[in-house]
This record gives sequence, C-alpha cells and structure tokens, in this order.
Amino acid sequence: MAKPEIQTKQSFIIEEPYYESIADEIAVFSSAYRNRLPVLLKGPTGCGKTRFIEHMAWRLKRPLVTVACHDDLTTSDLVGRYLIKNGETVWIDGPLTSAVRNGSICYLDEIVEARKDTSVVIHSLCDNRRLLPIEKLGELLPAPAEFCLTISYNPGYQSVLKDLKQSTRQRFIALEFNYPNTNLERIIIEKETNCEINTACQLVKLGSMTRKLKGNGLEEGASTRLLINAAKLISDGILPVVATDTAVAQALTDDTEMLEAIHELSRSVF
Repeated sequence: MAKPEIQTKQSFIIEEPYYESIADEIAVFSSAYRNRLPVLLKGPTGCGKTRFIEHMAWRLKRPLVTVACHDDLTTSDLVGRYLIKNGETVWIDGPLTSAVRNGSICYLDEIVEARKDTSVVIHSLCDNRRLLPIEKLGELLPAPAEFCLTISYNPGYQSVLKDLKQSTRQRFIALEFNYPNTNLERIIIEKETNCEINTACQLVKLGSMTRKLKGNGLEEGASTRLLINAAKLISDGILPVVATDTAVAQALTDDTEMLEAIHELSRSVF
C-alpha cells in the first residue's frame, strides 16, 4: 500500500474583505483564537457570517478552509478516505484534516445540515484535547495552536430534528449575528455597490418591511445580501421595481400572494 498522500486545501485571503463590525465580534473572535477556543456563529442567512469569517482569516493571517455542509456530508468527507490513484491505494485528507495539519481556520457552514454522526467527530477538537481522531489511519491528529474551528447555523430554519445538540454547542464560544441597523445597512449597501444614497435608503426600507412579514407568510425577510444584489442591478441600469422583484421577491418565495405583497411593497417604496 502506498504512503498516505496529504492533500492540502489552503486559501490565503490576500485583500481585506469588506466588513462592518456590528458589535464586539472582532474582539471576541480574536480572543477566542488566542485562547484556542472554537467559535459558533449563529444568525439568519445573508447577515454577514461568511464575510465575517473571511475577514477574520485575513486579519489573523491564517488560511481558510470552508465546507458547505449538506444532507449527504459524511465523516469521511470531512476527515478523508482511501482512494485508488494511478493504480495504488492512497489516503486523501478531507478538508477538516487538511485544516488541522496546516493550522488553518476551518469553517463548517450550516453544520446542522450535515448527517448527525458528522458532528461527533469534531467533539475532541473542541475541548482541551484538541485532537482529531482518524480511525482509518489509527491516528489521533493533534491540532496546532494556529488551528481554529468555526461552525455556523441559522436557528430560525432549524426543526427539532435539525437542531444543534447541547453536547456540541456547549463546546463553543457563541457569537450571535443579525441584520445591521438601518444606518449601517445603508452604508454597507453603498460601499458594496457604489449605488446612490437614495437607492440604498429605499432598499433598506424595503428590507425592513419584508422582515416584518417573517412568520406571516415568509420564513425569512430580505437579507442584506439580497438588498446588495438588488442594488447592483439598479446601479447597472435595471429599473428598481424590476431589480427588487427579481433579486428580492423571487428569491424569498414562490407563493403567489406573498410575491404580490412584496411587489406592492416595492412599488410603494420606489
């Protein structure tokens, strides 16, 4: 059998990702990193969790490994597996193992979407042991001081069957994210898209209106991400009502009545 091959998946972020701090999340994450504590980011979709972790990877000058969790994600997908390569059986590290070996920041996005047995493998990485068990190699891989595990999830979308277990979440420092206040959201939209101030203000107003519909026909209101998408279309010459219909309304729902309601909100704003 050939010697196991280590597959490295590192991504250094060279340019500073634009991020506006909402509270003290930068200071808390930096302290958690220095103290080798894992971090849980929780909040609605499109509120800036992924941009935040990219910003922190740049700030801390560490490579970032991101895994988008899904229903079919297995422990082997994270840790690694034996594969046939050039007629030989070789070991290929998964993204989590690669991150541990290289002292990267590993970001498991929407962790509860993965299979239930997947979260168990991270437990020993999240306490004072800081070890990753690789059963197929018979190895306990120690995490270097530079390694940081970060996970995220959206509490608003989770059912009882897909909630984050207490045995997992109590291993983490938790940072709660939400949509920024109206003034900060306007600034973010302006800087991300170079749109006119008035356009940004109108989009923030529309976003606020849709969020009031959460639980009354919508699972979630318009995220900052969707408002930025609409602003980009408007800045490119698309009519505001068309931009918001396609970038906001259609992205939020397929329900005919809710679509019409959001269309009316958009027309009242623009």
